[in-house]
Amino acid sequence: MTSNIKTISLNGIEGNLVEVQIDISSGLPSFEIVGLPDTSVKESKERIKVAIKNSGIQFPSRKIIVNLAPADTKKEGTSYDLPIAVAILLSLNEILEKNLENTIFIGELSLNGKINHINGVLPMCIEAHNLGIKRVILPKSNEREAAVIKELEVIGVNSLTEVVQYLNKTKIINGIKVDILKEFNKQEKEQLDFSEVKGQENVKRALEISAAGGHNCLLIGPPGAGKTMLAKRIPTILPDLTFEEALEVTKIHSILGILDNDVGIITKRPFRNPHHTTSLTSMIGGGKIPKPGEISLAHNGVLFLDELPEFNRNTLEILREPLEDKNIVISRLYSKVIYPSNFILIASMNPCPCGYYGSSEKQCKCSENAIKRYLNKISGPLLDRIDLHIDVKPVKYEKLEGKEKIETSNQIKERVNAARRIQYIRYKKLKIFSNSQLTPKMVEQYCYLNKECKKILELAFNKIGLSARAYTRILKVARTIADLNGEENIQKQHLAEAIQYRTLDRKYGDKF
Repeated sequence: MTSNIKTISLNGIEGNLVEVQIDISSGLPSFEIVGLPDTSVKESKERIKVAIKNSGIQFPSRKIIVNLAPADTKKEGTSYDLPIAVAILLSLNEILEKNLENTIFIGELSLNGKINHINGVLPMCIEAHNLGIKRVILPKSNEREAAVIKELEVIGVNSLTEVVQYLNKTKIINGIKVDILKEFNKQEKEQLDFSEVKGQENVKRALEISAAGGHNCLLIGPPGAGKTMLAKRIPTILPDLTFEEALEVTKIHSILGILDNDVGIITKRPFRNPHHTTSLTSMIGGGKIPKPGEISLAHNGVLFLDELPEFNRNTLEILREPLEDKNIVISRLYSKVIYPSNFILIASMNPCPCGYYGSSEKQCKCSENAIKRYLNKISGPLLDRIDLHIDVKPVKYEKLEGKEKIETSNQIKERVNAARRIQYIRYKKLKIFSNSQLTPKMVEQYCYLNKECKKILELAFNKIGLSARAYTRILKVARTIADLNGEENIQKQHLAEAIQYRTLDRKYGDKF
């Protein structure tokens, strides 16, 4: 007897429909799984046998063939246990409900018949919804994550016995609903705030521009100047996540199994801070079964690289393509996986090995060659993708003792959100969401300069010695500054401010 059950496989963060086809016939007892299964899927045979037996159902001593269609795509992971078991029980008439065309099954079985938590449920459920599936049966621990897709009926189950009872209508299990709006409205008090940072107004302003336009930013300054302290407060001024962005972020965390089961969806922009000893694979993702790395976990958020020159050069160089393309492609023998990586890069570094080159507080002890070697750890092409280069200076004692009122993160965030709304409206037909994503052609259209502004920019290039690659960066930053001020066109003051954020080209240009 044959039966068909539907499930979903994963390729990166995208789901694909898989049909579990079962044929049980007379002959020598055997249990075979075909359709390009990996080792974990092949091993499911023993788990399924024992789980069915320990659920009080006799496993048939017949010839059982399981085909996972389409047969030309590799099947990985343990989420096929439940659909295979259900298909077998359906063929044995242990399950009476035959109308399962609009139902998918996802879950890993324990030997005692318990259904275990699995990773990657959200992208599976999104694909199921796109295919018109109406119901999903999955592990109880995954139900809140799946219930984010409100059009799906989500049935969480604890065991194979419960699945049989539910499908035979001897047990009622109600679908779960998650109030997404309530989750987004939960306002946890931030532990950090820009109001705690005294002085550094120029750096705060630069980070506000970075958040408002999605611009990459490099902080250069001596030890103790506050680079790390400032960077760690960036999440408090990032624009609010939209529901679509939240789904993208949640899918990535779901695949890695690091999602909070009680919440179901991530409502805050991620902030990733990998150590400089992080390997290339941990940074970009990969492995035998390709998993997302730090750059994908930072998607729609911030990737903060502290002590930038201390990172392995190869690890830094691999960031160039994701910074440009906003995704990372991982190729394997049977598949190609694409993970999104649209993040704001915030990096910090000392100006030299001792940290005091150009400082008025302490004398630098490094030789010219030592400074060049240190700065040359950061390649020109990588620096080319960083819009803002900020000189961070130590705070004076008077500022530390000052009693003046300091802007809070919420006050800065209001301006950031307003600027992002302007950009969203302006670019909604272009499918980009921030000024940092402007192409050279778009720059010509949306970063128009009048004659006075063109003259200022020409003077800056000739006097300061800016490189040609700084041109579009300056225009994009000036566009963001104009948006923060609510101006339709770039004015001379916006352009002048944007130019000052490239003065490090002059200060360190001969050493990079």
